[in-house]
Amino acid sequence: MVLQNTGNRLARPHFDWPLCLITFALAVFGVIAVSITNFDPSLEPDRPLLKLITDSGNGSWQAIYLLISPIAIAGVMFFNYQFLGRIWPVLYITSCVLLVTVLGARYMDGDSGTFSRWFALLWDRTLQPSELAKIVIIISLSSELSRHEKPVPNIKYFLRLLAHVAIPMALIILQPDIGTMLVLIIVFLALLLAAGCSLKLWFGIIAAGVMALIPVGMYLQRTESFRWMRLISFIDPELYSDAGGYQMLHSMLAVGAGGLTGVGMFVDGTLTQLNYVPENHTDFIFSSIGETMGFVGAMILLALYAMLFYRMLLLAYNTPDRFGRLIIIGVMAMLMFHVFENVGMNIGVMPITGIPLPFISFGGSNLIANMGGVALVLNVTARKRGVRRRY
Repeated sequence: MVLQNTGNRLARPHFDWPLCLITFALAVFGVIAVSITNFDPSLEPDRPLLKLITDSGNGSWQAIYLLISPIAIAGVMFFNYQFLGRIWPVLYITSCVLLVTVLGARYMDGDSGTFSRWFALLWDRTLQPSELAKIVIIISLSSELSRHEKPVPNIKYFLRLLAHVAIPMALIILQPDIGTMLVLIIVFLALLLAAGCSLKLWFGIIAAGVMALIPVGMYLQRTESFRWMRLISFIDPELYSDAGGYQMLHSMLAVGAGGLTGVGMFVDGTLTQLNYVPENHTDFIFSSIGETMGFVGAMILLALYAMLFYRMLLLAYNTPDRFGRLIIIGVMAMLMFHVFENVGMNIGVMPITGIPLPFISFGGSNLIANMGGVALVLNVTARKRGVRRRY
């Protein structure tokens, strides 16, 4: 017997306000967290929260990015996600051109020895094309995996999918940006699994990837690359305290100093205010949250993430068409890996990869890209086709 689940609101087209509200709650949390890392104790200590944010250079910019983000959400939602799936080649080529251009920009400046990840914009702001690439890959891979009843009908099609991811990944590695490369790998594996690919193929891909990384790791170890030091420092941070373990050790000390309720958010003389942890407004912002807000504040943040991912999982389950469902799962996988890796490297259980904390770490490109990912999910839920059937 076939029954339509007509009583379930999640199965019908709708704008998902809970997902939207959770996302903006995280973003507001991020503005406060960034402002804490940029706190200037020389100014009046009893300023209102809004004044503390506007007096913070990074905090005020993060607030501006947050105010701009609804425009990004509206822009993504303006186009039907099915239309975005049809024009993915245009989006894909544009993304690759931007990645090539950002590599060439540094060469044209006469510095061919190193590459860059950002375009310079007005007011000393930058744009990171690899953030756009993550969203484009989610759209394009979801579309390709939805074309046939069997997601990977033959080996030729699989090689096509592999090349699909490998091209932008190679351009991102050249920047170099190991963190974004890992995100693309996780998104690729998550979409293959969610699309219904066999576990044999899935585990085969993982095994082949590990085998391919072994010579790369051996090369980095022989050359004593700082990237190798960053990757292995989490095993014994004290052993590499003068290299890759420096940030991790200081981050762990800051998190531990917060105790249960934290030392206070805008307090003079804290490890956060003294910049004890390098990059504590970007990749290591969780250490600042742990110190200033304590275990309670960290758990509130993680609870918001749990609510976000659970909501996306519910929406994916109640989305009948494969393309829309894969988009939701791709965005969820991207954000989940960011949170898992970033929090892990802040507390010393994951290697340092330079992955920001979604909606929290300072940066316009990352915040707008993450908002764009959530907008894709909202787009799917607002325009999904049909009603889920239960058998």
